[in-house]
Amino acid sequence: MQSDLNRVIEQVSKEKGMDRSVIVEALESAMLSAARRTFGQKQIEAKFNEEIGEVELFEIKTVVGMVTDAETEIEVEDAQETLDPEAQIGDELLSKLPAASFGRIAAQVAKQSVIQKVREAERELIYNEFKNRKGELFSGIVQRVERRNIIVNLGRTDAILPEKEQIPWERYRQGDRIRAYILDVDLAQKGPQIVLSRTHPGFLIKLFEQEAPEVYEGIVEIKGAAREPGTRAKIGVASTDPDVDPVGACVGMKGTRVQAVVQELRGERIDIVPWTPDPAEYVCRAILPAKVAKIIMDEDENTMEVIVPDDQLSLAIGKKGQNVRLASRLANWKLDVRSESEVELEHVQVLEALNAIPGIGESNADLTAELLYQQGFKSAQDITGADAEALLDIEGIGPDRAPAIWAAAKAQAEQIAAEQIAAEQAAAEQAAAEQIAAEQAAELGEQSVAAVDTPAASMQEESAEAPVGGGDRAETAGRTTEDV
Repeated sequence: MQSDLNRVIEQVSKEKGMDRSVIVEALESAMLSAARRTFGQKQIEAKFNEEIGEVELFEIKTVVGMVTDAETEIEVEDAQETLDPEAQIGDELLSKLPAASFGRIAAQVAKQSVIQKVREAERELIYNEFKNRKGELFSGIVQRVERRNIIVNLGRTDAILPEKEQIPWERYRQGDRIRAYILDVDLAQKGPQIVLSRTHPGFLIKLFEQEAPEVYEGIVEIKGAAREPGTRAKIGVASTDPDVDPVGACVGMKGTRVQAVVQELRGERIDIVPWTPDPAEYVCRAILPAKVAKIIMDEDENTMEVIVPDDQLSLAIGKKGQNVRLASRLANWKLDVRSESEVELEHVQVLEALNAIPGIGESNADLTAELLYQQGFKSAQDITGADAEALLDIEGIGPDRAPAIWAAAKAQAEQIAAEQIAAEQAAAEQAAAEQIAAEQAAELGEQSVAAVDTPAASMQEESAEAPVGGGDRAETAGRTTEDV
């Protein structure tokens, strides 16, 4: 090895950004592999000597009274004469091996071993650096595009921006600078694989952290974000300081902060929603610009029925359902948006269905159907689907009427179910009859075609077998006419 190995180690350590001991360990391991190729299966130890800048090799031998394996043992007399005058049986003695005696193949093995060890150490170092940076923003240079996946140079390593994590209609060329969100870091066989994203909601949040100091310092909290990349997004914000307006902090003076984020997201519209712990109020704010008339919550199913004026229905739903979809993701509730006229029509139809149950709606003053509707019962099936005791808690029905109403609803539900079964059977029979009729008509059609085809074929055969004399008569007639 070179006498200035110390300088080489320092240089590689600085270039690769790794600890000096890692490179020294790689050198020792490489020299050990090369020595075993040269000296066979001897017990050998490699040690880097910093003073002389060389990896020294030592053969290990055990002191014995009688040698049985010359490769690993030495007699006590020989050991005392050549290695250590005070050697005793059982001691392990080291004798230096000549490093210069390595062959060409052994030297090549040593070189490859060093390169492999340094690469492995570098991969491990890069992985340890990035594995704790998941969820952060990182800037890089577009290196190339492979099958619509963008390879980004992050400096010490490359990362991949998959096609599905790219904003639609976004195009990059080699050499462009790009900012992205570190989505995942995995230690693959070829090295750390860093996956980037520009569509993740976390990317939007991190951009606001960079643009708004209040968000970065934690004065303004982003409670959630929902995106349809490239078109529209919603974020919920709250302030821990009553003197700080969370929406104003994100918008900035004359909209400079939010416009910087919009520009980075290629024109993606951003709705900034003031967060509130009341889920119904939060949904009303999230579904803006539409105005909400009423909200019916079902906490067990985590759903909300959002009722809006008729002229606000299209605003609430948004283009292709985008507005209500984003509001649902932001609030983490399943939303069903309906117009007031639709709800009123359903109200009338439900009351008619409930009043048709015996014992309900017997007089104009009977409000039982309305009471049941207010509790979520819309049909006889809904009533029988619940326990009879559920009716006892409804104010205005009480224990006297509840059993009778439940029994009447059960009877009507069974009757409706029987009628549905009968209708399905009748429809199936009708379909089967129509199928049979169609098959019979097809068979008759085939028979008629066969009957017509048979005489025609016979006539063609007769024409083909007609005597030649007919032709002669025609020629004679032709000549006679010509002569005349």
